[in-house]
Amino acid sequence: MKIRNINGTSDNTCKCGSWLKHWENFSGQTKPTYCPATGCMKTDIVGAHVQKGGGSTDQKWYIYPLCAGHNKHTGELEVSDSYKLVSANKKETCDK
Repeated sequence: MKIRNINGTSDNTCKCGSWLKHWENFSGQTKPTYCPATGCMKTDIVGAHVQKGGGSTDQKWYIYPLCAGHNKHTGELEVSDSYKLVSANKKETCDK
């Protein structure tokens, strides 16, 4: 799956405590041991704000687990599709 990081979102917060916790709460999955970006073995996982890549017209914001380095990456990333994209829209999730 291809995703694109949304830079400049670090001031956004939610009542889950962290965006990684938000992702865990609404994906039903546990934090990956290693960054799901192709070839990455880093373990400093955060909840990254991303959009779908690969030519998708979907402009919604999602949370996806990435290492801190890939959270700052610009351009598209190839990541594992074993992990779900979770809506970053709090009205659809933790503010329901």
